[in-house]
Amino acid sequence: MTTIDELFVRTRAENRAALVGYLPAGFPSKELSIKAIEAMVEGGVDLVEVGLPYSDPVMDGPTIQAAADQALRAGTRTTDVIDVVRASAATGAPTVVMTYWNPVERFGVNRFAEALADAGGAGLITPDLIPDEAAEWIAASEQYGLDRIFLVAPSSTDARLAMTADAASGFVYATAVMGVTGAREQTSSLGPELVARLRQVTDKPVGVGLGVSNGDQAREVAAFADAVIVGSALVRCLLDAEDESAGLEAIRRLAQDLRAGVERTQIT
Repeated sequence: MTTIDELFVRTRAENRAALVGYLPAGFPSKELSIKAIEAMVEGGVDLVEVGLPYSDPVMDGPTIQAAADQALRAGTRTTDVIDVVRASAATGAPTVVMTYWNPVERFGVNRFAEALADAGGAGLITPDLIPDEAAEWIAASEQYGLDRIFLVAPSSTDARLAMTADAASGFVYATAVMGVTGAREQTSSLGPELVARLRQVTDKPVGVGLGVSNGDQAREVAAFADAVIVGSALVRCLLDAEDESAGLEAIRRLAQDLRAGVERTQIT
């Protein structure tokens, strides 16, 4: 049983959804990104997604693109991402890397998997890698005991949902809106339907991402999902902050609000 499996055993026993928080490594600096992750976990995030900054983030909205651009301009490299994972895992929260596939290939798939496992990482979220084309990653993840978190979307066919869920481990990442990432005033109405379709083909946990920005929205998603995934709203805390301490406090407060949201809802 992996650390992610253990997390969902615990949250299901507590009859609540898990809270997943995303922040890019190296934004706005390597040191501050580590402090921000620590603040996020202190606020109640159960599982951390460490973003690997990429120069062509086609699926990311303007908030995460801006953060990734700052991280890249600061010189963030893949080895720095691994260092951030190590620090995040030290908090006790299962930690995964969210990355486009090209940086992993350039680094070396086996080398990346070995480094991630050595740092205490729990797995990898690969938004642009589908199971059909993931044989090398599947083999490496099995060798190093890492979870494979693949994405599904409202446009996925039932056959695609079943195949993706079968190949995934840890949880299945359901993108509840069509389009790029970003906080929204309302959560997507497509989320419950997509999760219901997944429930027909798998009993693996389902995490829902894209759009959640506050505790009330987290409560809505927690009513039908096993995990509520928040990214842009947390990143925005740092982008909008007047200084470092204000940004860290904003992240901590938002995480607390989101955690209260997932705990107010009894998932079924």
